[in-house]
Amino acid sequence: MRRILLIVLTAALALPLAAQNRDVVNIVMADRNKLAGCEGPYRFDAPALTPAPKGYTPFYISHYGRHGSRYAWNANTYTVIKNMLDAAAAAGSLTPRGERLLKDYNDFVTVPQINAGDLSDLGYEQHREIAKIMANSFPEVFANGGHVFARSSTSQRAIVSMNAFTVSLQQVAPKVDITANSRALNMVVINAASAPRAVAKRYQGSTKTPESLDAFKARTIDFDGILDKIFSDRGFMEESGGRTQFLSELFTLWAGYHNYTDSDFLEDIFTPEQQFAFWEIENYSCYLSHGGQRYTQISLLQDVIDLANSAIAGNGNVADLRFGHDTVMNAFYALLNINGAGYEPDKVEDLKYWFQNYNTPMAANVQFVLYRSKKNPEILFKLLHNGAEVTLPQIQPVDGPYYRWSDFTAWAAKVAAEHPLLPAAPASAASSTPARRY
Repeated sequence: MRRILLIVLTAALALPLAAQNRDVVNIVMADRNKLAGCEGPYRFDAPALTPAPKGYTPFYISHYGRHGSRYAWNANTYTVIKNMLDAAAAAGSLTPRGERLLKDYNDFVTVPQINAGDLSDLGYEQHREIAKIMANSFPEVFANGGHVFARSSTSQRAIVSMNAFTVSLQQVAPKVDITANSRALNMVVINAASAPRAVAKRYQGSTKTPESLDAFKARTIDFDGILDKIFSDRGFMEESGGRTQFLSELFTLWAGYHNYTDSDFLEDIFTPEQQFAFWEIENYSCYLSHGGQRYTQISLLQDVIDLANSAIAGNGNVADLRFGHDTVMNAFYALLNINGAGYEPDKVEDLKYWFQNYNTPMAANVQFVLYRSKKNPEILFKLLHNGAEVTLPQIQPVDGPYYRWSDFTAWAAKVAAEHPLLPAAPASAASSTPARRY
């Protein structure tokens, strides 16, 4: 009996270890777009898909996608940097590299500042291409027509992303009928943390916080090494907003500006080691502010299940599409425990081996692809994350990346039971704190 218990315990402990990515440092350091984390553009690098088990054919897809590449989501990114460089110039505190940065920045900043938060041309093209790949990868789903229901958040960049995707899908699959909308009520599912108070839902549950973000920043960032490259003196700095905010926004700009320009005027500002340090901080920030909202996404999880079950029952839908934000993608990534990303380590330094925010680039998406067989009543599915097949360590696969839909819905019901819906917050209570990235 003791031997059996030991085997069971060993297997349980090995479950998260199987998904642990110990090579993540080398992976991130080798790819600038991964160092950019959630600000990086979409990477069309998914491997070939595994054929379905014999006799099974795809018939329905449930999707959630982040908006495509955009300008910095908040104009503060541009103004904080501009104000600090101007203050340094007025104080005579810019190094030669700082003076060149100010000139290049002034030449660059007008267009992105005006367009802050808006979808870029690249973002539009990303969604057009993702739609084409979906339709061409699963032609059986769309071949005979059927209905596609698309919803987006009320954000401009999500609406335009939905437009790009649905127009492209219609071109590749002309027989389908597509309905699309963007309504405030959608936010209950599309971005629950920003749902109207009258319909907002809150769920019990929290995420472990190994260390405060400020403490981790303080012992991780090479403040002096970066700032000394730009400023010859920093006596003016605290009066102008402080070094932490400036460097945070400067890294945000570095991480994201290739979403809308080919310029390289920031590429020597951070050394590779400094880039990695900032990536690890941003990764932890996403884990806290986004991953910390994982149970908020129970509404999204239930919507996926309810609409898929309706499709299974024959409501005529061949796809349900949702377009939102990285706040939700990172949280859903953790809630679903994709490749073990829901694991909660005790040390900040261990987090990167489980949760990687570069898995939520611009236009990141998940696709539940459902399969059925004429000879077997069991519905199967696989989950694609940015086009790649992934594992769900909490349930047992049937064959490779294919799982029983009934096992998934049973797991989801257990999650909902363990994290029940809480009473509505009183009208005077503060709303949920919005995530920094959006």
